[in-house]
Amino acid sequence: MTKADLVEIVYEKIGGLSKKESQDIVEKIFETMKTSLKQGDKIKISGFGNFTLRDKRPRKGRNPQTGDDIEITARRVLTFRPSQILKSHINEPIKPS
Repeated sequence: MTKADLVEIVYEKIGGLSKKESQDIVEKIFETMKTSLKQGDKIKISGFGNFTLRDKRPRKGRNPQTGDDIEITARRVLTFRPSQILKSHINEPIKPS
């Protein structure tokens, strides 16, 4: 699923909005999420899951092509933990149409 697919779904499911307004809504949601994560906030979406940032320390690694030791720099990593509701929904058997 792409962002364009989400815009299309918002356009179809919520009557009275233009495609441009639907696109603006989806863009604002993603922009708000990105800003919150950059500030170090957690995002908790009930029934869906949690987005959090983890700080990874620098560590030693190895270049697989040359075998040389390298230093892997410290960085922030985005993690997603699905809720039990989402896990249950994903694991339900698919009903034939």
